[in-house]
Amino acid sequence: MEAKTKTIEQFKTHDGDTGSADVQIALLTQRINHLTEHLQTNKKDHSSRRGLLMMVGQRRRLLDYLQNKDLRRYQAVTKKLKLRH
Repeated sequence: MEAKTKTIEQFKTHDGDTGSADVQIALLTQRINHLTEHLQTNKKDHSSRRGLLMMVGQRRRLLDYLQNKDLRRYQAVTKKLKLRH
């Protein structure tokens, strides 16, 4: 829970912001990284793998939205999270 609030603090665009595209992308990235580590040790966990693929797709859609809406914010988020674009 601490990591989630810290992530929200880093990526929020205004006070009380918990649902902007920036925050959602950052939280999804955090969950994706955690699940990737889990799947490296538990190779046969197919239900978690499906969840991971769904999260990656959701993050991709949010990144596409942000890229079309505000290119500067998109570049800032991808640079902070070290994502390819």
